[in-house]
Amino acid sequence: MEAKTVEQYKQVISECKGIFEKKTQDYGTAWRILRLPSITDQIFIKAQRIRSLQEKGTQKVEEGIRPEFVGIINYCVMALIQLELLDDARLELSAEEVMKSYQKHIDRTMDLMLNKNHDYGEAWRQMRVSSMTDIILMKLLRVKQIEDNQGSTLISEGVDANYQDMINYSVFALILMNEAEGK
Repeated sequence: MEAKTVEQYKQVISECKGIFEKKTQDYGTAWRILRLPSITDQIFIKAQRIRSLQEKGTQKVEEGIRPEFVGIINYCVMALIQLELLDDARLELSAEEVMKSYQKHIDRTMDLMLNKNHDYGEAWRQMRVSSMTDIILMKLLRVKQIEDNQGSTLISEGVDANYQDMINYSVFALILMNEAEGK
C-alpha cells in the first residue's frame, strides 16, 4: 500500500507545484511581504471555506473544494519558506531558488508522512474528508496560539510541524477525493 500512497502523493504534489510555479511566473514572490500570521490567516480562510462548503453542500463561487486544498498546501509551503528566510529581507526570489526551496520542504514533509504512515498504518484512508478539514482547522488554531505567544511553546511542536501536518492532511483529502471520483 505504501507504494500506491507515494505515487498518489507525488501526483497531488505535482499538480500543486505546477500551480505554484505558474503563479510564481505571474506574480513573482510577492507573498514574501506577508508575515507568518498573515499566511496563517490565508490558510484559515481556505480551510473555513472548505468546511462551509462541506456543511452547506452548495456554493455560490465557481471554485470548489479541490482548489482550496491545493491552496492550503501551497500557502503552507510559503509559510515554511518564510520560516526558513526569517532573517532574509529580500522580497524577490528567483523562480529557480523558490522552486528548489518548495521541493526541499515537500520532500521533508513527505518523509514525515511516510514515517507517520508507517506508525499509524494509513489510518487516514479510513477518515472522512470533513474530519481532515476539522483537523486542519484545529492545527490552524494551534498555530495562531503559538504565533500569539511569539512562537514559544512549553511542550508542543512548533509551527513548522503544524504546517507540515496541514500539507499532509490536504494531500490525503485530495487523494481520497480523487479515489471517490475514480481518478
